[in-house]
Amino acid sequence: MSENDTIPKKSTSQINKAVFFTSALLIFLLVAFAAVFPDVADKNFKLLQQQIFTNASWFYILAVALILLSVTFLGLSRYGDIKLGPDHAQPDFSYHSWFAMLFSAGMGIGLMFFGVAEPVMHYLSPPVGTPETVAAAKEAMRLTFFHWGLHAWAIYAIVALILAFFSYRHGLPLTLRSALYPIIGDRIYGPVGHAVDIFAVIGTVFGVATSLGYGVLQVNAGLNHLFGVPINETVQVILIVVITGLATISVVSGLDKGIRILSELNLGLALLLLALVLCLGPTVLLLKSFVENTGGYLSELVSKTFNLYAYEPKSSNWLGGWTLLYWGWWLSWSPFVGMFIARVSRGRTIREFVTGVLFVPAGFTLMWMTVFGNSAIYLIMNQGPQTSPILFSRMCRWPCLISWSISRSLLCCHSLQWRWSSSSL
Repeated sequence: MSENDTIPKKSTSQINKAVFFTSALLIFLLVAFAAVFPDVADKNFKLLQQQIFTNASWFYILAVALILLSVTFLGLSRYGDIKLGPDHAQPDFSYHSWFAMLFSAGMGIGLMFFGVAEPVMHYLSPPVGTPETVAAAKEAMRLTFFHWGLHAWAIYAIVALILAFFSYRHGLPLTLRSALYPIIGDRIYGPVGHAVDIFAVIGTVFGVATSLGYGVLQVNAGLNHLFGVPINETVQVILIVVITGLATISVVSGLDKGIRILSELNLGLALLLLALVLCLGPTVLLLKSFVENTGGYLSELVSKTFNLYAYEPKSSNWLGGWTLLYWGWWLSWSPFVGMFIARVSRGRTIREFVTGVLFVPAGFTLMWMTVFGNSAIYLIMNQGPQTSPILFSRMCRWPCLISWSISRSLLCCHSLQWRWSSSSL
């Protein structure tokens, strides 16, 4: 198949009934099972998860490592000059809008939830070594970088790259089944292709539900801290309804208006929040920490990529609860995020795509984790873990940090609205 061949595709203007109804039925059955038999569902899901982590951890590690190597190779090799679209195609969005949508697609609410939580948890309870030491602080940041850095973005990038290449370069449908065309040909339009798309739909629905759950808790906590709004299920249901309504408006407005504007606003709030914490915290220490954290992360990238704690069995549970869980999370999100990134990347070269989807967002994520994670660790190292809530409460009485709290709550809302909107496209 040559680069400019166009493969005839079947009409995708109507809903694929086989995919839609099968996905809806499976999702309904899973939700009903969990709702009617919560204890049994919890036990069985945990057992399945444990079996996967115990017996397939090596496969997860190798697969993600291969993905990162493949994406990097494609970006740096001669294939990097190939355009995602016809040779004359031009990008649909400016760099600013493109980066804003990439940031919102890739991480969003996760950075808000884990930006402080993960570094602190690794510092207080590292997989190996002594907790609450300088060595534990350094390792905490390296592990956080590892989980949120290049590997995560590579998983999104490989899916988006495959979809964009086959859709915009060869005229195939912009669905996950198109990735299998070189292997099974026109059978992508049959049961095998349907199964792939059903898997993608289920992953998207439960992935969005997970992020929505995390995000609503964050927004509810922020409103409680700022305005005394109670933390309960009623408030959280109202928040879900409001955010869903706003997301619906965004979807109706379309990709160029609704989603683009929402993404730019989301990125603007994130930069404002990042600047506030950086300027109001131990600024010089945070900048020095970023340089040192990045160096430590890059120097241990290979060893951490392939570390299964085979010689440290006591740490194997930690691996399953953190690294493997993250790899599974990113993989489950990749059909939705990859499809969205592909939609907004038409007209870019593969090299430009890899730079924009892999390296730039990863760099921003590492800076974010340093500013928020190291700030939290700095407080704990100097005041003790039990004083953090008290210090936060006192600081938020200052006018400048009230702005911080408001920005944080708004960013959570916009991140959730963006997730809901883009997953509906």
